[in-house]
Amino acid sequence: MKRDKAYSTDFYERKNMEAKLTLKLNNDSISRAKEYVSKIGTSLSAIVENFFDNLTVNNNKSKFSYSPLVNELSGIIHLEENYDYKSDYTSYLDKKYE
Repeated sequence: MKRDKAYSTDFYERKNMEAKLTLKLNNDSISRAKEYVSKIGTSLSAIVENFFDNLTVNNNKSKFSYSPLVNELSGIIHLEENYDYKSDYTSYLDKKYE
């Protein structure tokens, strides 16, 4: 079974049975995805398979990591332990829509 080079990993080397999958997606999402895969030279099927594999096959929670941006932003805001975000947000919306 031939796989795109960008998505080849050890588990792709095994013989896997292939099956068809039908997805219902927004037309704009499909158009953007098709444009993306044509730019990087792979298939939409390979992207979707890789996505599912990353969710399931490589699902090792001990090795989970946030994106660099999330890591950089975490801890910037320090709130009181008893901070009531619902009340604060309600006040914000009340002022916004007066």
